[in-house]
Amino acid sequence: MLRARVADLSDRALVVGDPGRAARVAERLDDVQQLTANREYHVYSGTHRGVPVTVASHGVGAAGAAVCFEELARGGVTRIIRSGTAGGIQPEVVDGAIVVATGAVRADGVSHQLVPTEFPAIATPELAVALKAAAAKTGLEVHSGIVLTGDMFYPSDVITGIDHRMWQRAGIVAVEMEASALFVIASLHGIEAGAVFAIDGNPLAAKDDAMDGYDPYREIVTRAVDGALDTALDVLIAD
Repeated sequence: MLRARVADLSDRALVVGDPGRAARVAERLDDVQQLTANREYHVYSGTHRGVPVTVASHGVGAAGAAVCFEELARGGVTRIIRSGTAGGIQPEVVDGAIVVATGAVRADGVSHQLVPTEFPAIATPELAVALKAAAAKTGLEVHSGIVLTGDMFYPSDVITGIDHRMWQRAGIVAVEMEASALFVIASLHGIEAGAVFAIDGNPLAAKDDAMDGYDPYREIVTRAVDGALDTALDVLIAD
């Protein structure tokens, strides 16, 4: 699906959902070239501070993203960091903050077709520690912990869906849509994986509960997105 040649991939990849965001990341690179653009999968190569890196977009949702993660791993990538947006679950995880995932609740569909339900989705511990330290240098508010990966973006009027209140009581810090697939696939391939997010809302807040006012393009969110991307790039190229 990526249509990228293995020879053109580096061993380190930054992945994002939005092809437009992938293009923004590419602008941060030197010697950059776009390798492919197929469906939601846009792939770039370049260098960051002299280190070769690959940037790829994976679209929205774990199933499509899993295609990207799997093909990168099969192509020889040994470190993948996802940077994107997420909704805060804890009251203190507010818009404009950064969250570093230490693991993910597997409320997605695709990971259950890869491994048994009991299999954990865990970030590489060393990457999680490094991401938190790098994020602290942005001057933004930083949280870390387990995130919830789900398949639903807009809430249903028919069934309850995900019980965010229950997950809040369990200590989940944020909700997003791809991290569990990344962590499981990375574990299966024996490679490193991490994830860092900019918070753009809270599904438990009255103003956000129906997602009618969702706006990820506010300045406070844009600053956090840039901070998360810079954090991801710094850790991606670290020894």
